[in-house]
Parts: sequence; C-alpha cells; structure tokens
Amino acid sequence: MDEENGVVDTKTAEDTVFPESEPERDPMPPIESRFLYVDVAAQRAKQLRRGALPRLKDLAPNPETGVRPDPQNKLERVAMQEVDGGLIVFELPETKAPVS
Repeated sequence: MDEENGVVDTKTAEDTVFPESEPERDPMPPIESRFLYVDVAAQRAKQLRRGALPRLKDLAPNPETGVRPDPQNKLERVAMQEVDGGLIVFELPETKAPVS
C-alpha cells in the first residue's frame, strides 16, 4: 500500500514474474551452436546467481502466498532449462565485413 497516496497495489507475485500486460513472445529458436549455447546459459546463470528470478513455470511463486519454491537443481541447470525452453532472449552482434 502506498501510504502517501492511499493506493493499494493489487499485483500478486505471479503478476510481477509473468505480467499479463506484457505481450506473449514467441520462444527463441533453438540454439544450434554449442558454443553460443554455453555462452547464453553462462550469462543467464550469472544473472540468477546475482538475484534474477527464474522464468520456469515450476519455479513461479505461489499465487496465494507469494513464496517461491527452492530450485531442486543448481542455478546452472535452471539456466540451461530456460535456454532450452526458449525463455531467454538474446541478440547476436552484427558481423563485420573483413577489411582487405
């Protein structure tokens, strides 16, 4: 509740993780390069270790209590599952033309 304005926040923990106002995104295409896969998963694992919330549905908070289940796997495995599911959006830098 915002005491200054008297506004009550009706968002649940589920809304903050999976907001309904955000348009549904198509999953990212599967990563075919194992080197790119490792890079993307490693970056996501770093984000999870620093406190980012997991995007997997089974790790979503309970809508009534807002309590998140503890991951049964290491954060690296959670990151790999997110990448496999196409939940992680990534961009590749543009390739530069070789200088002759």
